[in-house]
Amino acid sequence: MAKKRVIAESGKILVVSSLVFFLLIYSVFQVSIGKYHMRSKTDLKPYIDKANVVTKTEQALRGVIYDRNGNVLAQDNRTYDIICVLKERLTGDKKPAYVKDKEHTAEVLSSILGISKEELRKKFNQKIYQTELGVKGRNLSKATKEKIDEAKLPGIEFRDSIKRVYPNGQFATNLIGYAVSDTKGNTVGKMGLEMYLNNYLTGENGSIVEQRDKNGYVLPGMKQETKAAVNGNNVTLTLDSGIQNTLEESMKQTMKNMKAEAVWGAAMEIDTGRVVAWGQSNSFNPNTLENIKEYSNFGMQMPYEPGSTMKSFTWAAAMNESKYNGEKKAEGNKWCFTSDNKNNPVRSSESNSYGCIYNARRRQWNSQSLDSGLIHSLNTIAATILTEYINPTIYLEYLKKFHFFQNVDTDGIPETATSLNYNYPGDKVALSFGQGSTVTLIQLLQAYTALTGNGELVKPYFVESIKDAYDSSKVIYQAKKTVVGKPIKAETAKQIQKVMTQVVHNKTGSAKYYQIPNVKLMGKTGTTQVAEKGSYDTGKTISSFMCAMPAENPKVLVYYAFKGPDNLSAHVDVEPQKAFLRKVAMTYGFSDKTVKSSEQKDKGTQLIQSTMPNVVNHSLPYAKQQLKSSKVNLLVLGEGQSVISQYPLATHRVLSNEKVFLVMDKNQFNLPDLRGWSRKEIESLRDVTGLNFVVKGNGVVLKQSVPANSVVHKNDKIEIQLGT
Repeated sequence: MAKKRVIAESGKILVVSSLVFFLLIYSVFQVSIGKYHMRSKTDLKPYIDKANVVTKTEQALRGVIYDRNGNVLAQDNRTYDIICVLKERLTGDKKPAYVKDKEHTAEVLSSILGISKEELRKKFNQKIYQTELGVKGRNLSKATKEKIDEAKLPGIEFRDSIKRVYPNGQFATNLIGYAVSDTKGNTVGKMGLEMYLNNYLTGENGSIVEQRDKNGYVLPGMKQETKAAVNGNNVTLTLDSGIQNTLEESMKQTMKNMKAEAVWGAAMEIDTGRVVAWGQSNSFNPNTLENIKEYSNFGMQMPYEPGSTMKSFTWAAAMNESKYNGEKKAEGNKWCFTSDNKNNPVRSSESNSYGCIYNARRRQWNSQSLDSGLIHSLNTIAATILTEYINPTIYLEYLKKFHFFQNVDTDGIPETATSLNYNYPGDKVALSFGQGSTVTLIQLLQAYTALTGNGELVKPYFVESIKDAYDSSKVIYQAKKTVVGKPIKAETAKQIQKVMTQVVHNKTGSAKYYQIPNVKLMGKTGTTQVAEKGSYDTGKTISSFMCAMPAENPKVLVYYAFKGPDNLSAHVDVEPQKAFLRKVAMTYGFSDKTVKSSEQKDKGTQLIQSTMPNVVNHSLPYAKQQLKSSKVNLLVLGEGQSVISQYPLATHRVLSNEKVFLVMDKNQFNLPDLRGWSRKEIESLRDVTGLNFVVKGNGVVLKQSVPANSVVHKNDKIEIQLGT
């Protein structure tokens, strides 16, 4: 009996098992012949075809480039392009997946994007599969995308994009360079440090592999493989945004005042080699890449005859050889020469000479001391020192010890070879005052570290560090001071510094107009004729000034030069240069920073002056807290999670009641009431937002073509009428 019961139970199990097995085989069979998913009723046949396995690339972000204070100089912004699907289609659960309610969709998007409803209706009525919405529908911020998402509009989709953004616009552009997207959507460096450091800055793209149905939808439960993107490394430069921005503005002013063809300049720490400012004009805005006329980096790729800034090395060579006596007299009118049996120049009478050397404008100085020769920049005394206190061979040895006519080789930046013309007597004597042979700005800066420091030659550099994007404690590269030689003794450096101080502070010194309040400078002016097509008869000169501050204990080198029509006021009308010098002095604390407005002096009320903090990439509450004690007039533009740009830039001086702009969304924001604003304030708003202001008249803003509080977008044209 028990045995029969066991057999019966086994039979039941067998039947049930067979039924389950049959159902499993049936399901598999249904899949194999293209039937439907048992629960979703979705045709599963397409999943057998590899064409329905979709690989989507997750773009890695390129590393951020910062200045030395952590201000963003270049970064990738994730943006979104809106796509409107017009052809009828349904989701897996039979809901519309296209723009079905055109009127409602137009109303919502018009209010968010600032596109007219009429224009949107026209786009929605096209007989095409999908449409985009033009400029105002591209490069949308995350905040704008989220606003549109909240409206839950059927048929509205987004395409991710990445754009390289340079918050400061034209800012050391020929050094930093630019990066753009390639055909695969990857951001690639095309110029400058963006190109030279491309391997460090480039990240590794991720991917998402998933299966989709014929309409492009992913069914729940289907397998998805994800590989996360790895962002590129972050780079910190030695540049100081505050000093750099002042240099940019000064160069623009010099271009205008002196009708210059080109302007270039730099500032560098003497003891460390850190270059804190580096620029040229004309340059270009890397955000727009419009009107690019010059791709070369002037300071490293434009050799030129430096003029009288080379005289410092002629004097230093004689001093270091213990052949110098500053009180000794020498010829200050003209210096005529012939050659000796070694083909070196020697002084001669004019009648027996190859030619004569004159001072600037052929001015007659009569007999002058050797010190006076440098103070007043006399070519005749440079020739005397070269031939009577040292000799051309010794001088050339010193120039090579100062590393002229060889690449500085810093941070992998390409340099253009300079030329040494030192074969004939005229070439040799000309080089004593900086003519005939060429150097670069980077060579001059490196050489002057020895004169203005302790005799050591310190290599300039631009890249401070390269760090992991996710963990800043992981340092891939860290710069350090590099001493490449010691061409002169420390005592010689002190000796030349005393004379260079007189170049600026002697009442008749050639650099007397470069003096700034509260800080003593040492320096050397330079004026060189520009040769073109083998002739110096061009009417053009390069006017330059190299200085170090403070003179008592030099810390920073500053260089500024421009090429343009010969101008008697080139070393007189130097307000742009002085603005640059003052900014350097204030940044390093060399000068008195107390500021009072002329309107308040009589009352004795002192304005509050502070340094603008860096609030980029921080939340608005954080930014407000940082600015609380400054008592500035804060204007917040747009809505977003964090500040994407600011004005003034970090480290800039800011006064109480001064307008401070914090941009949360550059693509759209409410336009402030501009009435009463100055032209400078309008220009500052333009620079930080990208608005296209057309300003007419003088004075303060009386009218604006777009009413206050209207939603405006980047590149919108707004007419401004100034008056009194």
